[in-house]
Parts: sequence; structure tokens; C-alpha cells
Amino acid sequence: MPKPADLLFVNALVLTMDEEMHQFEPGAVAVRGDSILAVGSEAEIRLLYSGSQIIDCGGKVLMPGLVNAHTHVPMTLLRGLADDLRLDVWLMGYMMPVEREFVSPEFVRLGTQLACAELIRTGVTCFADMYYFEEDVAKATAEAGLRAVCSQTVLKFPTPDAASYEDSLAAARDFIQRWKGHALITPSVAPHAPYTCTPEILRATAQLAAEFDVPLHTHIAETSLEVENMRRENGMPVVPYVKKQGLFDAKVLAAHCVHIDEGEMRTLMHAGAGVAHNPSSNLKLASGFAPVQKMLDLGLNVGIGTDGAASNNDLDMFEEIRLTAFIAKAVCNDPTVVPAATALSMATRLGARALHLGPITGSLEPGKRADLILVDISPLHNSPRFRRDHENPYAQLVYAAKATDVSDVMVNGKWLMQDRKLLTFNETELVAAANEYARKIDIFLIQREQSVFSKLVALGGSAEEESFEVQVKVKLDDSARVLEALKKPEIEILRKKHYHQHDAYFTFADPVQGWLRYREDEIIDDKEQITGVRGRLTLIGPSREGDFAHNVLLSRIRYFAPATNSLRFYREYFKPSNETLIDKDRLRWLVRYKDEEFFINLDRVDTPELGCYLEIKSRTWSRHDAEDKAQWTTELILLLGGSLERTVTLDYVEIANEK
Repeated sequence: MPKPADLLFVNALVLTMDEEMHQFEPGAVAVRGDSILAVGSEAEIRLLYSGSQIIDCGGKVLMPGLVNAHTHVPMTLLRGLADDLRLDVWLMGYMMPVEREFVSPEFVRLGTQLACAELIRTGVTCFADMYYFEEDVAKATAEAGLRAVCSQTVLKFPTPDAASYEDSLAAARDFIQRWKGHALITPSVAPHAPYTCTPEILRATAQLAAEFDVPLHTHIAETSLEVENMRRENGMPVVPYVKKQGLFDAKVLAAHCVHIDEGEMRTLMHAGAGVAHNPSSNLKLASGFAPVQKMLDLGLNVGIGTDGAASNNDLDMFEEIRLTAFIAKAVCNDPTVVPAATALSMATRLGARALHLGPITGSLEPGKRADLILVDISPLHNSPRFRRDHENPYAQLVYAAKATDVSDVMVNGKWLMQDRKLLTFNETELVAAANEYARKIDIFLIQREQSVFSKLVALGGSAEEESFEVQVKVKLDDSARVLEALKKPEIEILRKKHYHQHDAYFTFADPVQGWLRYREDEIIDDKEQITGVRGRLTLIGPSREGDFAHNVLLSRIRYFAPATNSLRFYREYFKPSNETLIDKDRLRWLVRYKDEEFFINLDRVDTPELGCYLEIKSRTWSRHDAEDKAQWTTELILLLGGSLERTVTLDYVEIANEK
């Protein structure tokens, strides 16, 4: 007696994409519930199984659904927002300001729905996401019926869903606890990248992922600049650095890996990490060419991703598969590398393994979930069909097929699209809602297009300092007491500098713009000679995060950029409504007190004549750490001979303008 099945797919060219790359034509697949019962020739499957419903595939390719190994699905709402720009201008001038203004649970939900509709239409049944409000991504994805690794982003900057990285970590823990074991959603944590995370964040996220045995999703070595900075600042490449932080204690999914050497590849392989190759994004942002063939040769599980729709600008995996093969051939100067079958494996079986979902999806095998698609390879652009070569079906799919050839999509045994009709979305409503967001974002950007921040970013080289700066000033009558107090054993001097600083503070009619400070630092040696000059622009926001006891101030991020032009240029470029000049002599020490680092500035403000001030500063990415440092800053004031009654919360430009 044939065994019962819910569905029998028959009359298909079955590409299992398993290890042996089995093909069956005519082939059949038996499905019961959410899983595959059997795969084989049609005659064999019909003999062994009886289906409640028999689906005639009409000679189409029946294969596992595609796996998009790295993306940011809510960013479909930012598609086409800003293109053909340098990475720093694109990211800081457009993406981050818009995200801070608009990203919310509602934004994320709509962006995810829009993405899921596009993914289903293009034959994707599983993807790996990294974004904010990831629980809302998970909810929308589950409702759409797709499978996903949903990764809650953690980084050192404030984000749309967290004021500090501690909040992001707590949100990630809560998300993982409540979603682990879900039929479609694998919860995950995503320390964004080594350059946007502190060592503490990398260690904490790795420990969290290991504790719950879930994937850890991150960006690794995407640009050459990232690698150069890592070598300069930490004396090692990116992969050894993250290994040192314990990242590979978790099941890592590493996106990009464009600039890694063979030793780093071996480290990833031995750690069981997966890699997500993103050809379109790397091309568009000029990030370089990932050494895909070398990774595959070493046995790494390399999947293919689209990256976000803001940097691609679509989620078309057929395009990514084709580019994966083409780019590898061009880079290696060898047309035989990454053949079509390999490229398609990267988008199915190897991609699922990279996501650490290999046991349940990525190939058509008994016991795996029924995540499958039907692809019509009979249209004009894919005709005629040759049959003498066993590899021909893979070549047809990779080199000639288009995403629009996908006619049917099933995930977990449930139909999401049949005969090119989406079953879980109303596309018209989604497009209308997306266009409304675009209208609002256009208005926002037009209004801020000439903001000081936008102009600063457009100069290039802009960067963000630590999220929190703890600072306090104390008016002094005599600086000699501070110089003597610095000799106390409780204070360890790590470094000393002497500067003459010439500051021009630009103010603007709109106080929301903050102050822009143009600074020339003259570096003074022990013989009171100028040994160097450097220039910097710093945008200082008018808002303050809060105050601690004794006028210790907690402020937020400052943005800075190198000043490579004259003061006259910046006056004409930024067009300030007012300008305040401040000249001062500064002795600066980097000290260690209670195992924490502080900057101690001893300033004599000569223009205008404001007198002497003791200034204590410390930066951190952690609000909790900022609170501790505020207390120790108060202790340092007393230790250095300052008076708590003479503390000042104003910047020098504010003090000068009060005179």
C-alpha cells in the first residue's frame, strides 16, 4: 500500500541541490505537513506514495527555495533614497539621519512586508536579517510565511530602538528568549561590526548567542579602510581581532568578508562560521571583490546575500547568483571557477549552512522542511533547452533565468505564491503605504538639505565620537595646585601634551544647528617650540543628555571632520550668523584613575581673558559607565584641589558670550 502524503509534486525537473546534486526528470516530491517525505523519480514516488492532492508541475524546475544570506529588509523603504555617493556621505548624510527620524515599529513592519512580497516573488524562502526593532521584523516575516534568521542589532551608538548598547543587549536577550523554537523564525543577535562595537559588546553578544545556541550575525572586513584602521589601532587583521574577543564561541554568520587572507579564512572555517557574499552591494559601494573561490576551496560555507535594498537596490537573488559566478571568473581570470552549479548551491544548500539552518532547509531531502519553488525555464529568453549535458539545468537557471520565471513558492508546507499570485499580501496597499513614507522622507530631507550637519558630512572624513561624554569645568585662581596634585600616587599619568588652541565658534540663526567649531591646534614641545599644526571641525549639538551632581555634565555624540581648508573657506561654506574667537593655552594629561581613563585639561583662556580652568573629561559608549565616571570625576576635582562650588557647565563659547 502506498504511504499517505498531503501533496505529490509530479512531472517536474527536480533539482535536489543536495551533496550529490541529484536530478530527477521526470521527478516527484512527496510532502506531508511541513516536511518532505521523499524525493525521486516520478515512477518511484507514485509507486510508494499516494497524495491527497497531486500537483502537475508541467515540466518546470522544482528546487529548494533560495536563501538570501544577508540583508536588512526594512530598508526597502529607503530604496533609491541616496545613490552614487561616497560611503561616508551615504551613511552619515542620509541613511542614519533618516533612520533616526523615521525608523519605528510601524516603519519596520511595513518595510519588512514590502521586502517579503519582493522576496517571495523572486523565489526566496529564507533570509538572514539585521536591523532595529527586530521583533517587529520577525512578526511581519512570520505572518508573511517566510523563514528567517532575525538578528537584533547592537552597536555602540544610540539607535532608533535603544538609547545605549546596554538597552540593545537587553532587547536582544528578551527577543531571543521569547522567539527561540519558533517554526519559522530563528532569533539572533547582531553586533553590527567590529568598528561600530566595543570589545565589551563583541564579548557580550557572543556570550548571549552561545548561551541560547543561536546564530550571531555581523559584518566582517567589508572595506579596505576598515582593515587598515584595525591594523593601525589594534595591530592585527579583523578576523584575529574578533576571535580575541571570543566572537567564535558563537555560531557566526559573517557578512561580506571582502578583505580577508587565507589565514583568516581558515580561522572562519575552523570556527564553523558561515560567510555571506554580497556581490551587488560590494560593486555599488566599491568595496572590492571577495575571494569567493578561495573560501570555497577551503571548505567554508559561503552563501549569497543581496544586502539591504538601500545599497543594492533590489532583493533579486537571481541577479546575485549570476554576479557571483561572473565576478569570480573575472577576478580569477578563469572561466571555470564558480560554475553555475556551485553558484546555485551557494544560494541554496551552502547558504542554509552559512545561516546554521542546514539541517532543516536548503535542499530537497527527506526530513527537511518543504521550502520549495517552481521555476519555468521554457520562456523565450531561456530557449532552446539542451539535454546532453547534466549541468545544463544549472546553467539555464544561473545564466538565463530571471526572477519573474518563479511561478510558485512554498515554505514550511504552505503556499505563499501560486501561479504568480501572492497569497499573503495586497501589493497595491503596500506600494501606496511605501510611497507615503517616501513623501514624508522627501520633505524631511529637503528641509535639512542645507543643515550644518549635512554640509559637514559632505566635506568627507566625518566620524562619530563616543556616545557619552562626561565633563566638568572648575574655575581656578591658581593652577599650581593642580600641577602639584598630579604627582599624587592615586593618579597615573599615561600621556602629556601641550597645545596652543585657536578656536572659531560658528553660530547660526537656528539654534538647533548647534555650534560648529573650527580649531587649529599648535603642538608645543618641551622647549616651547611649535612642532606641528592640525585642524579639525567639530559639530557640537545644543542638547545635553543630563546633569549629575556638582555640575558634572553628560553630553551626547559629537561629529568631527578634518579641517583641510582655511578658516575663510569655512566661513564662506557654512555662512554662520555669528562667530566667536577663543584662544587658549592647554596642558592635557591622559590619566588613569580607579582603572579608568580620564583627560585632564589645564586651560588658560587668553582671548577673551577668562582666566584658568580645570576641565575633566571622559568618554564612553555605556551610560552605566558614564554614571560611574561622573562620580569619579567629582572625586578627581577634589583630589586636584578644585572646589565643587566653582564648577561650570558652560562651554567656553557660552562663557565668552555671557561676558
